[in-house]
Order: sequence, then C-alpha cells, then structure tokens
Amino acid sequence: MTTGQQHQPSIRPAAPEDLGDLQALARRTIDACYRGFLGDEAVDWFINSGASDAHVESHLGQGGVHCLLLDGRIAGLSVLDGPTVDLMMIDPDEHRRGLGRVLLRHAEETLLARYPVIRLETFPDNVRARAFYEACGWVSGGLLEDEGPAKLVYTRSAAAPS
Repeated sequence: MTTGQQHQPSIRPAAPEDLGDLQALARRTIDACYRGFLGDEAVDWFINSGASDAHVESHLGQGGVHCLLLDGRIAGLSVLDGPTVDLMMIDPDEHRRGLGRVLLRHAEETLLARYPVIRLETFPDNVRARAFYEACGWVSGGLLEDEGPAKLVYTRSAAAPS
C-alpha cells in the first residue's frame, strides 16, 4: 500500500465489543462539534453526566447501531430506531471526506427498505448538519414541540432522489 492511500470505508452492524470505541467517538464528536450551538455548559453536562455514553449503550443493546470503518477503525456511527436516524456521527478528524454521505446513504437504504417515509432530527443552530441533510435531499418539516433543546425534523421518502 502506498503511503497516504486510503481504503474504502465499510459499514457493519455494531457488536458489544465496539461499545467503548463508539462511546468515545460520540464524546469526541459532541465535544468538538456541538459547543457552537449548544454551549459549553450543555455539552459538558451531556458528556460528564454519562448521558452520551448511556444513549449509545442503550441503543447498542437494542440493535440498530452501525459502525463506519476506515482503515480498520471506527470512524463513524449511526443509530437507527424505527423509521428514524436517531444519531449519526463522523469522527471530527474525518469530516469533509465524504464519510457522512456514505453513512447517511446506508441509513437511508436500510430504513427506506422498511418504511415509506423516514426522519431525523437536528438542532436548528447546527447549520453544518442542516446544510448537509438538505444537500442530501432531506426536507425540513419544521420545528418540533418537545422537551429539551429545540430540534428540527427532516424527512425523506422512497420517491425522493438521492
């Protein structure tokens, strides 16, 4: 292999032994990417309280967690829950390399095989995520009225072009 050559990413279901790596990836991503729109206090609480770790662990136990592998290591994760992309993260060191599109496409194909309309949520102030989802053909359904931080819902149907 030539120096600097990168293998193609692959996606597989997460296994129990992936838990520590998945939790660490989620904490790194939240720490590096969420402060600008959630603020330091909320991010620090979410990480330090164990809420982030617990979220990943609970979904791993239920199934629906997938790992994006790059050169043999976990570089991304997705959590699929019913018709919803519950969580999707790419290691901050790997952003802007097309891995998010690969992972999102896998989530779409998996969910659209079972549901006519799929959804995901993001924070209104997460401008990068919103631009990414819209560029990938997702349609904003507006603000959700729910407890906790405000969120926007996005939807996609099987009829929508990729």
